[in-house]
Amino acid sequence: MPRLHRALALVGLLLLSHHACAQKLRLVADAWPPFTDSTLINGGLATDIVTTALARAGYASDFEQVPWARAMLGISEGRYDVLINAWYAQERTHVGQFSAEYLLNRVRFIKRKDAAIEFDNLQQLYAFPVAVVRGYAYAKAFDEDGQMQKVPVHNFAMAVRMVAADRVKLTLEDEYVARYYLARESPKVRNAVEFLPKPLSENSLHILVSLKTPEHERIVAGFDREIAAMKADGSYQRLLKAHGM
Repeated sequence: MPRLHRALALVGLLLLSHHACAQKLRLVADAWPPFTDSTLINGGLATDIVTTALARAGYASDFEQVPWARAMLGISEGRYDVLINAWYAQERTHVGQFSAEYLLNRVRFIKRKDAAIEFDNLQQLYAFPVAVVRGYAYAKAFDEDGQMQKVPVHNFAMAVRMVAADRVKLTLEDEYVARYYLARESPKVRNAVEFLPKPLSENSLHILVSLKTPEHERIVAGFDREIAAMKADGSYQRLLKAHGM
């Protein structure tokens, strides 16, 4: 009997080990600091929040950083389980299941502190040159407005330096992204600019779990439950603070 017990125990351990391996989720995202970037602490703010919530829900995970198109293709084909940083789009529901919102992206205008500029609608800004990053989508209304004086630049750092130097009157960026890069600017630039109060647009950030992943509904439910619990127990806010937000 002792041998039988040992054999059964060994089988049980093997089954548990197999189950644990089966529950290891393959996470993917593109490089989008401060949200997702393999060079940042714990892969960035969004990666840290997502992996923490999934771990609390009982899922181990591996993270791979690839270009956006490859990440989306991998989710649709089932080569990845979880896309970390997805804005909601109806067409994406055909390849994955969205979680509830776990972060909110606000695109906001940035001006010099001494500039008397107000923003309630785009028409108020027609007189002001606005530095925009080439190829970047900000918000449909802004992107398609032909009366805005858009000045193309290579990146946000160049745009905000132009605002600080009064070479353009405005730029715009997701607030988290802007704060991340402003923290790395010189005090002369950082202290010369400020956000306009009203955001241009808001987009909720979600995980997208591949429909080809077994138990994708349970994964989303567990993630949503743990995000709510993290907000309640203060650990969510501590992660924001740890990433300088």
